[in-house]
Amino acid sequence: MTTLDTLAAAAPTRLDPIQLFLDADIVVQLVMLGLILASIWVWTIIVSFSLRMKKLRRRTRKYEEEFWQAENFDRFMSDRGNKDVPSARVAQAAVGEWRKSTKGEIRDREGLRGRIATAMESQIALEADDIAERLNFLATVGAVAPFVGLFGTVWGIMNSFFQIGAQESSSLAVVAPGISEALFATAIGLFAAIPAVIAYNRFSHSVERFEAGLHRFSDRLYATFSRQLEQR
Repeated sequence: MTTLDTLAAAAPTRLDPIQLFLDADIVVQLVMLGLILASIWVWTIIVSFSLRMKKLRRRTRKYEEEFWQAENFDRFMSDRGNKDVPSARVAQAAVGEWRKSTKGEIRDREGLRGRIATAMESQIALEADDIAERLNFLATVGAVAPFVGLFGTVWGIMNSFFQIGAQESSSLAVVAPGISEALFATAIGLFAAIPAVIAYNRFSHSVERFEAGLHRFSDRLYATFSRQLEQR
């Protein structure tokens, strides 16, 4: 039996990811390990963010319904000023500015309207930034992971060509295992990047919709304060 026949007989009949990882060069292994950890963290963010957004939407919808049904906003804010709801913090910013500006005589009504609007806009921006904070990691993994995997692939192929020179053989059986291990690094990079890109785009849209809802709430609240100001 020739050497090629022996290699063919010993070759695995299907890909074994674990064996590919164990047989890879130490540099390629480090690349794979880093990408696997990044992928785990990506899925952790996906699950936690989905649950958080579902909870935020439910609590915000309930709070806003109760807020507009209240006869007295000041009393409602004192009794139900829930700090864990973004809408509550937006309303608190507006009410806080209203209370500070109406302690004495109101000399500049347009200035008061502007300060209330600015207070709510600033709070909405803070809420959106807080919600989207962890999404930056998804964007980073989606952009960088394929190139990190490609680095592992290039390194593995370079190592395979080194083996060709060391063994003085250009047989495909000599370089095929190393190339397979190298390409596996790119596959892991894509495995980490694709869900990250999809999740980032979807979650960014969810944050924008939630932010738009806060803007609608603030516009309605602004109109309410404006009417009360006209009655003074």
